[in-house]
Amino acid sequence: MSGQTRKKIQKKLKIRGYGLRMDALDEILSFVNRFPDAEDEAIDLLLDQLEHESSLKSSIIDKESVNRVTSVLLQAEAAAEGDSGSASNHSAIRVIDAFLVPKFRYDSIKKHFYQHAGNLPIHGEASAKAALYRDRFLLLFQRVSRDQHFSRPSFDVVNSEFGSCEISTIQSLVGQTGRRWVMGVISQLEDGHFYLEDLTASVEIDLSKAKITTGFFTENTIVVAEGEMLVDGIFQVITCGFPPLEDRDQSLKLLAGYDFFGGGTLKKEDTLRLADLEKRAANDMFVILSDIWLDNEEVMGKLEVVLDGFESVEVVPSLFVFMGNFCSHPCNLSFHSFSSLRLQFGKLGQMIAAHPRLKEHSRCLFIPGPDDAGPSTVLPRCALPKYLTEELQKYIPNAIFSSNPCRIKFYTQEIVFFRQDLLYRMRRSCLIPPSREETDDPFEHLVATITHQSHLCPLPLTVQPIIWNYDHSLHLYPTPHAIVLADKSEQKAFKYTGITCFNPGSFSSDSTFVAYRPCTQEVEFSAL
Repeated sequence: MSGQTRKKIQKKLKIRGYGLRMDALDEILSFVNRFPDAEDEAIDLLLDQLEHESSLKSSIIDKESVNRVTSVLLQAEAAAEGDSGSASNHSAIRVIDAFLVPKFRYDSIKKHFYQHAGNLPIHGEASAKAALYRDRFLLLFQRVSRDQHFSRPSFDVVNSEFGSCEISTIQSLVGQTGRRWVMGVISQLEDGHFYLEDLTASVEIDLSKAKITTGFFTENTIVVAEGEMLVDGIFQVITCGFPPLEDRDQSLKLLAGYDFFGGGTLKKEDTLRLADLEKRAANDMFVILSDIWLDNEEVMGKLEVVLDGFESVEVVPSLFVFMGNFCSHPCNLSFHSFSSLRLQFGKLGQMIAAHPRLKEHSRCLFIPGPDDAGPSTVLPRCALPKYLTEELQKYIPNAIFSSNPCRIKFYTQEIVFFRQDLLYRMRRSCLIPPSREETDDPFEHLVATITHQSHLCPLPLTVQPIIWNYDHSLHLYPTPHAIVLADKSEQKAFKYTGITCFNPGSFSSDSTFVAYRPCTQEVEFSAL
């Protein structure tokens, strides 16, 4: 039967003037097999969508193009199903791996975004490192240029008592007197000397008298600064802050048709249907646990207590998110117990499978931690190695193993998960003590930093290496609905400009975890 279907697909594509790669054919076949009673309609619908796929650059259709279209169609189908039973709950949750997030770049001449076409090698050329900084800067610059406080007025108007806040290029500071506003990235071009760089030039800065806003000001962060040039060529910073945030809805209006998040683009009517289904799914819950040490009997015992508790509730959680580290010892070159760790993953699978309601109605997502097994500590981290997870998958076949960070689309909600001991590292990397004027809570400073930077990890690459070609997978633009910053520090939650940010705590250290209701963005702290 599949042979006849293959021939049918190839024939219909040939009529339309398209060729097909083998892996793309398998992808189409798996989609069509979902509709055994309407194969022709399913094929025609898929081909119609492919023809309207704007990113098609060739008459030879590849797997990525098919995957994008099928995910959109399946999501729309899930929206049309009506009531959200267990099956629709599963289809409502879409996990996006960091290595599959679309890459967009900003064209400062044409003033619009365009999608990167072509392959993205893990080992990029030297130019990819420069592009990383340029893309970060332009992403924030286009946002600032629309802000009413920093944009150039269309007509001559009387300036306020504070003067004009129009951003000047650093190159234009040469020979200028008086106060100027500039925007650039803080860098250390010489030991002990910090500079502000934009796309035109760099200038040494003096931050000793600067009044700063909330956040951690580290090397590599992009700032908007007011100051004046001194006689010795140093820019004396008077006021310094992060680029202002832009409302999510405003960003989405400007980026209509672009899929920055990676969850696929939907028509307006499909989005409305999903929003309606989301309202009905008010009871849906995500249970998020970080630091599940599989080699620690006490931790595993506590985890069983948690699973027993949720097995007996009226509505079981839609999703369990297990975040690393999954071992009490770092899985580095001195670690030689991979076979025992593989067996411990199998025991975890047995434990979950012993709870029939959870196995049937809940999904399980596994995200690696900074010390888990993997090729390196560079970000983004790929999913856990198959060797370790095979035993678990025998008991939980539908378990999902994703990258760190990873993204989840739940109906219309966009949620970002990131497991990294970020708070400690950001505090260590601060150039000046954070301001206590608005808050003295370090977690609130961290949230302000990553949201204004539109980046999950704005640390120097020497402190936290990042794969140059995949830096875009750490971007937070447009802002998501929720950001989960799993850290070994204490539980915290902070709602900042409409974005729900929280740390579920360390389950192995203090037995804490979080129950999160995405539809209401309600964070419920839990502990044993």
